[in-house]
Amino acid sequence: MKRKVVVSAAITGAIHTPTMSPYLPITPEQIARDAVAAVEAGAAEVHIHARDPENGHPSADLSLFREIVQEIRRDCDAIICLSTGGGQGMSVEERVSVVPEFKPELASLNMGSINFGMFPLAKKYKDWIYDWEKPFLEGTRDFIFPNTFLDIERILGIMKDKGTKPELEIYDVGHLYNLLHIMSENEGLLDEPIYIQFVTGILGGIGAAIENLVFLKSTADRLLGSDRYHWSAIGAGQMQFPICATAALLEGNCRVGLEDNLNIEKNVLARSNADQVMKIVNILSQFSLEIASTSEARQMMGLA
Repeated sequence: MKRKVVVSAAITGAIHTPTMSPYLPITPEQIARDAVAAVEAGAAEVHIHARDPENGHPSADLSLFREIVQEIRRDCDAIICLSTGGGQGMSVEERVSVVPEFKPELASLNMGSINFGMFPLAKKYKDWIYDWEKPFLEGTRDFIFPNTFLDIERILGIMKDKGTKPELEIYDVGHLYNLLHIMSENEGLLDEPIYIQFVTGILGGIGAAIENLVFLKSTADRLLGSDRYHWSAIGAGQMQFPICATAALLEGNCRVGLEDNLNIEKNVLARSNADQVMKIVNILSQFSLEIASTSEARQMMGLA
């Protein structure tokens, strides 16, 4: 099959807050509806977090995830990737609970602990819709997202048992060495080819620069071997589309979505995730790159 590009959409995430955009989906219905629209625009995969429908706070409530997952599955054939990153302050047990409950085809897994700084965003807004938003962001000045080697092994074991393929999130080059160690010490825990997501642009991880993406890719090739993994890339913030286009040109895949970037262009808010999907589809079409359907994406990624 001619190589095609898998586009994924991260629908709401746990970084941006309701004050930042009126288009950020909050309720299960909004999240599911935005996900379905993103698939109709060309995304094969949707990456899902849940939020409290009353105030938009990131949530690990399985009943909220259930509403979202059921509605997406009812209305389209998307590959659903559930987050085990969750949100600030959630326990490992809370974060991973979505895997045994819903047995998704994909679930994200951060390949190490990281300083996860969102506090610069708090300086950009004066008036807040909800009282929790500013303290939530400012609190990340003293926040470490924890994923120890034991945590990673435990979560991978649960995913293996439930038939869920891990989407391995690489926030910095050290995470590739973590991955190499896990693969070397735990034979059979990860089915090959594995699926890697290079995450650039998060404060505390590697910056969103083309040179950094090329470095991550070349390091993964050297450590793992290019035939042992498939990959995608994220550019958080204003580098979203340059990173995504570069990843596709390097024979990878890419992720857009309001989790990573609220804008469609400089100082212009995206009105939906579908807006961003349509933009990257159009960009890639200018390079004569074709977009993978959900069934083609499943074949490429080795999903059931």
